[in-house]
Amino acid sequence: MYHTKRVALVLPAYNEEVLIVPTIERAPEIIDKIFVVNDGSTDKTADLVIKKSITDKRVELVNQPRNLGLGQAIITGYLTAAKQGYDYIVVAGGDNQMPLEMTDKLLDPLVERRADYAKGNRFFRNDQAINKMPRLRMAVNSLMSFAAKIASGYYHIFDVVDGFTVITREAVEAIDWTKAWKGYGYNTDYLIRLNAAGFKVVDVSRPAIYLDGVRQSQIKAFHYAVTVGPMIIRGFFWRLWHKYFIRNFHPLFFFYWAGITLFPAGVIFSIYLVINKFTIDTVTGGKAIFAALLLIFGFQSLLFAMWFDKEESK
Repeated sequence: MYHTKRVALVLPAYNEEVLIVPTIERAPEIIDKIFVVNDGSTDKTADLVIKKSITDKRVELVNQPRNLGLGQAIITGYLTAAKQGYDYIVVAGGDNQMPLEMTDKLLDPLVERRADYAKGNRFFRNDQAINKMPRLRMAVNSLMSFAAKIASGYYHIFDVVDGFTVITREAVEAIDWTKAWKGYGYNTDYLIRLNAAGFKVVDVSRPAIYLDGVRQSQIKAFHYAVTVGPMIIRGFFWRLWHKYFIRNFHPLFFFYWAGITLFPAGVIFSIYLVINKFTIDTVTGGKAIFAALLLIFGFQSLLFAMWFDKEESK
């Protein structure tokens, strides 16, 4: 319990027989319940969790019928914890990669009612451990974080793939999780849905943790980007429609659409004029001005839309 609030920890686990027990043992006393969601593991993960539950009564094994994906495992944990009445639901990986000893720091923004959802950010610190992150993974992380800012509207967040998070029961109960993303990349989808529902999100600084000789993350950077990218684009347009047109109309809806149509049109038309210049040599001043206007108005519309979105999402 933390400040009179009941706290649950959700640990999604898929074939984590090496690290699941050390992860459980890292949970601080403020954690009232530990739900280990076994996502169809084929190793000894479930057996080890059951054995651990004998000595740590907080531990409860939740089995999924088969491997349904990381996102679904977390959703299962959310719904299980919320149904049992826990006020705050912390999520950490079952790979011992999250600093559970600083769970109180993650909870503070929710306790102080500054946020409904808090997540870790490993880039706040000038931490030597972050330098151990593979360059490709760091590049993908930065790219996906940039995309997540635009898609979710939370321009103040970063390190979007970090899985050390906490959410209020109210937020869990307000969102339709049946339509949420079920696999890796769930982080951005959750942020999109939280923003559309009007919830506040903050980053909390936390150290990066990498254990020597142990392969922890199961995410393949390139496959992750290719798979999650289309979902982010769909989520962005869904959020615009749902939040700024259906629920509460805002002019930025039209600014975004103007920018999305005019700027690419200006780029394409400019390329067409350049090709004409070197082949037919019939580019008129009027056409050049029209191309410039498309680019200028399109770019300005995008900037205005992003600025309004940022202000609305504070």
